[in-house]
Amino acid sequence: MTDIRLYNTRTRSKEVFHPIDPADVRMYVCGPTVYDRAHLGNARPVVVFDTLFRLLRHVYGADHVTYVRNFTDIDDKIIARANESGRPIGQITAETTQWYLDDMAALGALEPTHMPRATQYIAQMQAMIGDLIAKGAAYAAEGHVLFDVTADAAYGGLSGRSVDDMIAGARVEVAPYKKNPMDFVLWKPSTDDQPGWDSPWGRGRPGWHIECSAMADALLGESFDIHGGGNDLLFPHHENECAQSRCAHPNGDFARNWMHNEMLQVEGKKMSKSLGNFFTVRDLLDQGYPGEVIRFVMLSTHYRKPMDWTAKKAEEAKAVLSRWGALITGIEPAPGAAPEVVAALADDLNSPGAIAALHKLAADGDADGLAASLDLLGIGVLAPVAVDLGSWADRLAAKRAEAMARKDFAEVDRLKAALVAAGVEVRMSKDGVELVPGPGFNASALEGIE
Repeated sequence: MTDIRLYNTRTRSKEVFHPIDPADVRMYVCGPTVYDRAHLGNARPVVVFDTLFRLLRHVYGADHVTYVRNFTDIDDKIIARANESGRPIGQITAETTQWYLDDMAALGALEPTHMPRATQYIAQMQAMIGDLIAKGAAYAAEGHVLFDVTADAAYGGLSGRSVDDMIAGARVEVAPYKKNPMDFVLWKPSTDDQPGWDSPWGRGRPGWHIECSAMADALLGESFDIHGGGNDLLFPHHENECAQSRCAHPNGDFARNWMHNEMLQVEGKKMSKSLGNFFTVRDLLDQGYPGEVIRFVMLSTHYRKPMDWTAKKAEEAKAVLSRWGALITGIEPAPGAAPEVVAALADDLNSPGAIAALHKLAADGDADGLAASLDLLGIGVLAPVAVDLGSWADRLAAKRAEAMARKDFAEVDRLKAALVAAGVEVRMSKDGVELVPGPGFNASALEGIE
């Protein structure tokens, strides 16, 4: 069996992955808050952990991996959107959840095994909150229930922060009912015009952090293998998940391995509406960037490094996927990916290394290995661009005749250079012009050349 090595945020080291139960490898990834379209940054963890899901299924068997990714469908942002739009919350969350699923499917992401909605697990959240209160790790105050961070001796260990330092630099809500500034909300009161559920502490709704702990416990158990998400969730969300889960289940491990992907930039800058470089996934799809291209660009950077989306990278990806499409057209992917591709992914999800191996498979003409390996990575190819090289040859011959009459070969040189850059061998003789596509021929590179 292939050994998988993964970087564990908790231990700050790359470790050999040993699942608790190889017959049921379990992974939880924090999903979206559904009130709007998913932006490009939201898509990166989806692609990263979908790739890990595929690798785990490849190594342990498709029936032996359980992947949970939640939907937060009760949140202050959702309430605000409902108030702004005058639409019911359920209508907004149902619509945006489907948008999310459609857009992620366009990126080649498999649907997780379970996709729980927070509102479906209110009873489990209330039970966990009640248990934390009974164990002295949480307390009720003025309609709220708060987690007492001093109840968890390991608090701050995942993110590498001390409680004293966090208090000193905290931007947290300082409320008179808090025992400690770092204590966080497990349950909060709802006004009459806000959604809420009856509870022992009054009508209210859950805090953000408790939902993931309760859903992970319900679907994966007190201990499971991998917890993933973007590194923007490391603190406070994941730190707080750890704390409340440890106190609720002191004999459990919660998540043994923690994985975090780095953030995404656009054209070298942080994505921002004010900079005009903010894109949803749907924006890019509607602009003509296929989901296969978006996925390829994302996997071209290691998940633990910042990723820069650029138009140039996208165009290069289009060209590559078109070339590979020509190579594997009509080939049904075999079950086994190339060993070098699997080895790269097994080394802390080294997707750039896997893509380098794909390039070699293509250069070697191994269409079967390329097709199977692309299938493992979830990367689809594009239909090859049809280019009539005969017309190009006639055009170049005509331009050469004109050039010889004018003694100016600049236009001939320009067209010849474009053909050579696209991987075409240009043979010019007194008998005419012959164009021969080479092994790296990229037809899309000739599109739009006048």
